[in-house]
Amino acid sequence: MNQRKPLLSEDWLSLWLGLFIFLLSIGVIFNFDILGWGIKISTWVDLSKAFSTVSKTYSAISPVVSIILTYVFMLVVIGFGNWLLGGNPIKFFYAFTIVFIISFACFVLGNQANIAATTPAEFQKFGINWSLKLTGEAGFIIALIVGLLISNLFPKFAETLKPAITPELYVKTAIVIMGAGVGIKAIENSSLAFSIIFLGLCAILAAYLIFWSVVYFIARKYFKFSREWSAPLASGISICGVSAAIATGAAIRARPVVPIMVSSLVVVFAVVELLILPFLAQQFLWNDPLVAGAWMGLAVKTDGAATASGAIADALILAKAAEHGVFYQKDWVLNTATNVKVFIDVFIGIWAFILAYVWTKYIENGGDRTQKVPARQIWERFPKFVIGYILTFLIFLIIGLSSPEFVKKSVIETKTIEKTDASGNIEKVVTQEVKKIPGVGVLSTNQANVFRTLFFVLTFFTIGLVSNFRKLWEEGIGKLAAIYILALFGFIIWVALIISWLFFHNVLPPTVSG
Repeated sequence: MNQRKPLLSEDWLSLWLGLFIFLLSIGVIFNFDILGWGIKISTWVDLSKAFSTVSKTYSAISPVVSIILTYVFMLVVIGFGNWLLGGNPIKFFYAFTIVFIISFACFVLGNQANIAATTPAEFQKFGINWSLKLTGEAGFIIALIVGLLISNLFPKFAETLKPAITPELYVKTAIVIMGAGVGIKAIENSSLAFSIIFLGLCAILAAYLIFWSVVYFIARKYFKFSREWSAPLASGISICGVSAAIATGAAIRARPVVPIMVSSLVVVFAVVELLILPFLAQQFLWNDPLVAGAWMGLAVKTDGAATASGAIADALILAKAAEHGVFYQKDWVLNTATNVKVFIDVFIGIWAFILAYVWTKYIENGGDRTQKVPARQIWERFPKFVIGYILTFLIFLIIGLSSPEFVKKSVIETKTIEKTDASGNIEKVVTQEVKKIPGVGVLSTNQANVFRTLFFVLTFFTIGLVSNFRKLWEEGIGKLAAIYILALFGFIIWVALIISWLFFHNVLPPTVSG
């Protein structure tokens, strides 16, 4: 049975999926609590107390019902997207159900108190005397490790899950949803947020100018690769992994095997970076968190691994800083990594157009300058999910700047205390206190973040599922791996660290106390 022709690309699908969930989440702004039944996972000792609905409106719903509703929603939304991509609904139903169950279980386990608790107050609350202090994001690591084990020890089982193994789709959808959260952060601390955006742009321009040219030169000069191999390899190693390698291969009309082989390497080494770099950042950059975030965005390849490494580094660094009495606000490391990565993604389209122009005009045609490259290729290479990220960011930013109560609302809390004087008379004392409570914008992002987190967990697990080290080795990628190791660990990681330090040193996120 032939697979149906896709009705849209994965890139467009991630844009529409992310925007659909975002639009449902903003219902709370208009007094329509549409996604409040979503399951929220908290740090736990007693598993029965780990689950709750994200909105108090649905607090009467049992956790089991909330979990089922969340699963069904994800199944229907992503399943419809899979159908649009030409997938088989029955095969997807089986594969996604298994992928969701395992991913969800990994995330729940990662929130166990001995793994996730970080502060003395949490130790006291849960009655524990030790913890790995990884926060709930430890669930991402567990999901990745479980995925790796299944892929390499049970490859036949991993193959049956293939219809639901789309890590790039999951992470791009999550990034679209994340734009709203970045918008909230920008409203809360606008000067710092816009500094991150500007510095991120400068950093990735420096990376493009340095990384690509050096890797291309090494591949051609010392490893004697052809232009067909060197260009996708340089893009895959230095820019944005899979997306850049595939876009470059298409731009220069390389044989399909070229970007596929490079992409396989990208995934393998992205997993290695993911398991190493966040822990190095925790040890050596905990007092310079945004340097760590930019480093993840510049050094770790593929959208999934880069964003995931930012999430892990965020959790690890916040835990380390808390040990030293510094309590940074959550997600600034993650948002920095994401911003840097998004800017890199934005320039993939432009870079692909430049390479297509050069190959068409100066290489494939022997320098015949009469040939023209249509500007439409810029749009064709442009990562569409970035449009969604920018839209959700701008929508929340504009609404929030026009309405301060969008983020925090001031309410007057009145208390009446009865006191008895010396004569035994009862006197009523009325006190008033102004408190800040979350505005509808925060409530909206809380609901959207339930699903953003699930997309992240799915990303981690499926990255592991596609990382079959033995199969990739059998395909004969030894020489490609050699240059990848040399360029990535001997040059790119450390230059990325230097660039990150130059642009983000002493740019600190706000603390919890403001």
